[in-house]
Amino acid sequence: MNRCATTSITRTLPMWTVLCLVTVVSAAAFLAACGGSGGGSSPTPAATVTVTSAPSASPSPTTAPTATPSATTTLSLYYLRGEELGVAERRVPHTTKPATAAIDALLAGPTAAERAAGLTSAVPSGTRLLGLSIVGTTARVDLSAQFAAGGGSLSMQARVAQVVYTLTQFPTIHAVDFMLDGAVTETLGGEGLILDAGQTRTDWRGFEPAIFVESPGVGAVLGSPFILQGTASVFEATFAARLVDAGNGELASVTIQASRGAPDRGRYRKSITFATTATKGELIVYSQSMEDGSRQNEVRIPVSLRQD
Repeated sequence: MNRCATTSITRTLPMWTVLCLVTVVSAAAFLAACGGSGGGSSPTPAATVTVTSAPSASPSPTTAPTATPSATTTLSLYYLRGEELGVAERRVPHTTKPATAAIDALLAGPTAAERAAGLTSAVPSGTRLLGLSIVGTTARVDLSAQFAAGGGSLSMQARVAQVVYTLTQFPTIHAVDFMLDGAVTETLGGEGLILDAGQTRTDWRGFEPAIFVESPGVGAVLGSPFILQGTASVFEATFAARLVDAGNGELASVTIQASRGAPDRGRYRKSITFATTATKGELIVYSQSMEDGSRQNEVRIPVSLRQD
């Protein structure tokens, strides 16, 4: 019995060994498979996140340059055309203090292109802005003493009008108080121009031309449509506007109707459409003589054109 049992056990052991080996091999294979799946599943999402994160990060550099051109502030600067007001449209780096930027630009004077378009300034060269504060709807502007230097009565009035109009382009500013070198001033220049507190546009309407184009100004970039607006004091409140390209080809021609006719002054606002591949043009506004149809009160405003 013992031999038989021993023999039986001896014969059985190889089978268990085989079974054990098979079991161990199977388990190892199973563990290897689990281990491969677990090891691959962790890096794969990590790699996916990395790949996904790279594209999502790449629009940032792409978006920044796209946003740069629009990071500007457009200002209207009130210069002179002859002895009357004329407007330049200037784009400056984006600022949260547009009134300060506008006065700084005004004091610097017209650019070469603006001068070529007939704009000048009565503000003496070298005048500096020392401070600007806004209380309620009144701006208090502190200018250096050069602002009062040189020029006769008309020049003094014109430079004050330039500052008042430039500041009151902003809807939150209705009036302007003047200071020179930190002291409130009530007179200006050798002839003693009276500067009461709270100077407004109404005080200086005499410097507005018969057809006063406030927008667009010299140097504006026009897309279609654009808005033509300002004030006018012309017969029957009617005048004409033409947009031409650099070769004098007509792009648009419209009749403008102001809210009031001469001798009163009325406001006007007109949307004008055009189509062109030209990049340079000129806006021409004028009234016509009732006697012979000749042009009167003509103003020419060089502009750039863009395709929207």
